Amino acid sequence: MVSQAVSRRSLLIAGAAAIAAPLRGQNIYTGKDDPLPRRIPLVAGPMTMVFEPELGFLRYLKFGDAEVIRGIYAAVRDENWGTVAPHVSQLKIETIEGAFQVSFEVECKQAGVDFFWRGEIIGETPGGGYVSSVRFSMEGTARSTFKRNRIGFCVLHPITECAGNGCSVVHTNGSVEKGSFPLLVSPHQPFKDMRSISHIVAPGLTADVQFEGEVFEMEDHRNWTDASYKTYCTPLEKPFPVEVAQGTGIKQSVTVRLRGTADTPARTFFISRKEVSIEADSNPPRPVPKIGLGIATSGGALIANEVRKLLLLKPAHLRLDWRFADGFAPLERAASEANALLCGVELAVHLTDDGERELPALARAIAQRKMKIARYLVLHVSEPATSARWLQLARQHLTGAPIGGGANAYFAELNRNRPDARALDFVTYSLNPQVHAFDNASLVENLAAQADAVNSARQFAGNKGIVISPVSLKPRFNPNATSAAKVNPAEMPAQVDPRQPSLLGAAWTLGSIKYLAESGVESATYYETRGPLGVMEGPGGSRWPKQFLSQPGQAFPLYHVIADVNEFAGGEVLPCRSSQPLAVEALMLRKGKNHRVLLANMTAEAQAVRLLYPGSVKRMAMRKLDEHTLRTAMDWADNWRIQPADRFTLTTSYVGVTLAPYGVASIDSIEGA
Repeated sequence: MVSQAVSRRSLLIAGAAAIAAPLRGQNIYTGKDDPLPRRIPLVAGPMTMVFEPELGFLRYLKFGDAEVIRGIYAAVRDENWGTVAPHVSQLKIETIEGAFQVSFEVECKQAGVDFFWRGEIIGETPGGGYVSSVRFSMEGTARSTFKRNRIGFCVLHPITECAGNGCSVVHTNGSVEKGSFPLLVSPHQPFKDMRSISHIVAPGLTADVQFEGEVFEMEDHRNWTDASYKTYCTPLEKPFPVEVAQGTGIKQSVTVRLRGTADTPARTFFISRKEVSIEADSNPPRPVPKIGLGIATSGGALIANEVRKLLLLKPAHLRLDWRFADGFAPLERAASEANALLCGVELAVHLTDDGERELPALARAIAQRKMKIARYLVLHVSEPATSARWLQLARQHLTGAPIGGGANAYFAELNRNRPDARALDFVTYSLNPQVHAFDNASLVENLAAQADAVNSARQFAGNKGIVISPVSLKPRFNPNATSAAKVNPAEMPAQVDPRQPSLLGAAWTLGSIKYLAESGVESATYYETRGPLGVMEGPGGSRWPKQFLSQPGQAFPLYHVIADVNEFAGGEVLPCRSSQPLAVEALMLRKGKNHRVLLANMTAEAQAVRLLYPGSVKRMAMRKLDEHTLRTAMDWADNWRIQPADRFTLTTSYVGVTLAPYGVASIDSIEGA
């Protein structure tokens, strides 16, 4: 931590290893032995923020509890929109009371891309009507010749403080545009050709954000379930990818200033150290969504021991992606596994332009195998979202289950190619939290945007259902690639995330189910049955034992989260709120007289929680999934699930719980006790 002092002092941190302090047993928390990024608190007048030197990321610029800017960072995006990881060194921090100066160096080097830049962040109280100023600048040079889609600053504007509120944009020609941040997810850029943007932070106080060195524009990041509006460069109207010649220099800056008068608030950094409060809110209950799994794409058919574990999880369906070129063997496997798990098949049909031949053949194959179909997801291999033609054709041949369409990729594709709701029974799209950022904090921040996407989809879906399928931790494929990605068979594939078998994976899954369920989705498909993209490891164990840390047959922690929710299938979700959602999230369930509250710690530090429990039952049972119980829950999942939980009597209306780092707790009411 960097403390504030009256006299100027200097802190020099040399080497990447010194930038973050290691956490013992890090792999059980986040799936990696890499140390967590350190957060350094900084102050510029009344504005507080934290700097993550490992990522070169300035986060949570706040005036009291009001977030001014969610984050500022510089990104190097290659020709396929892949982000080249930054390697930070030579960090230097100087502070005085209410002011600071940070400098560092960054290397972005990967697969032919070699870009070096120096960063500087200066925070101060400038006067002249401004009460705070933060300037983040970069100056870099290409050390090789490579193709890029983007190099430069990204500024993330917070949803809670900005959505639906007014703003003023100054364009590069000096003209001024009065507008507002979109309330519903905007399919296209809300603002273009930006020199600066201003919005009100508090009564009498305005934030001015100025961009230099490039032409900037804004996109609604919620199209990819990122919880922000992002102002970025270069405009997408310009051709890409662009060749960057060796020696090319790039210089940019972003300045955030607060002007006006307002009472100076108490300083608030990332999250407070106060107890996190959880309670039901006033929104009406929603049905618990049908939660299923995808059929494993590795390892072949399920074995008996895996079927037994999955029966305890009670999947509502199994998703199969089918293409005519695959033949009909995958249908045989899907029918067999679904029958064994007492559920139906969610059949994602990927048509080509030869759909008039493919659909009748599929219908015959389904009838011959007497498959139980939960729903049909009708997609087209060359369309970003299903057109009415294919839905109408599917209705001529596919019977016995709802038929829907939409996007096989992100909500952005669905939002930009909105279907005719009259042609379908439901709309569908997939989601993952890592289209733009990959760090732990961004995963947690982006959870709330999942509800924004659902609420926006409902505006053009009418009264039709919304099906999210599938949900994965990383993108399954790159729909925006401009060239074929190079694959090294010895390395872990891009779709695989080492956090899949971690406690953070479980916490994130709980948060995802919360936001999707509370926004009223009909169904959601999470992960796969087994393997590196699944809810448990296969019998052969990890193919990348140094990168993906799992053991043969282990149930991943997120298995238990899905099982806990599916035990309340047919029940209701009671919307609830957390006083610090970036620290602790909660999901409240009710079925008949029974209640269950699931809590998840989203941080690497223990969190104290004060839960206002729904219902009047005083006898409770609590089970924790954390660093103390993890091995048993993973290695002996079926036995762990039937073991009696810790019982206690509630003497007040509140339950006090301490959650270990990235820990999950399940708290049940006990009727008749």
